[in-house]
Amino acid sequence: MNDKPSVIFVCVHNAGRSQMAAAFTTALSAGAVEVRSAGSLPADRVNPVAVEAMREVGIDLTGEQPKVLTPEAVQASDAVITMGCGDACPFYPGKRYEDWELTDPAGQGIEVVRAVRDEIRARVEALLADLLPAAPAAPSRGPRP
Repeated sequence: MNDKPSVIFVCVHNAGRSQMAAAFTTALSAGAVEVRSAGSLPADRVNPVAVEAMREVGIDLTGEQPKVLTPEAVQASDAVITMGCGDACPFYPGKRYEDWELTDPAGQGIEVVRAVRDEIRARVEALLADLLPAAPAAPSRGPRP
């Protein structure tokens, strides 16, 4: 049985915002969260400016590919984070839904994409704080004086 919380990030093209959010979630959770991303109308490739902006913070998106949103991927996720995909996002009762209103980085310069990246990171950090309970302090196992 898998006790890891799972999240899917969804935007229209799965080429910028959702890719950055998925990458931050994977990196910042150190594998403690199952991460997916998808788009209702996936692009041919990840936005090269988003790739560059993420490279600046040490995250490599070059191997990522936009994926099509499937009902199965949504059903398999505990949290569904949408980023402007509107009615194209399937809705299932019992799922946690959040809509993050973020500037679409498509066609934007690096300065705009950096600002979007930084906002996504802050939102991912807040999401992880909510999804992952704080680990209890481990009892000291060292020698006692």
